[in-house]
Amino acid sequence: MSDNGTVDKIKGTVKETAGDVTDDKKLKAKGILDKTVGKVKEAAEDVKDTAEGVAKDIKEKFNK
Repeated sequence: MSDNGTVDKIKGTVKETAGDVTDDKKLKAKGILDKTVGKVKEAAEDVKDTAEGVAKDIKEKFNK
């Protein structure tokens, strides 16, 4: 999991909640965007980790 993604998701949740409480639609939208960016960062990190694992497995099989 990406720490930056987690930070973005938390920051987004705070902004979205603040936007709801203050009835600030722009702030709420920014919060939703930040949460989405955080989710994308986490997904990209997961894909990277999986690809690295597959590459490592392939290298190990060829080195036998």
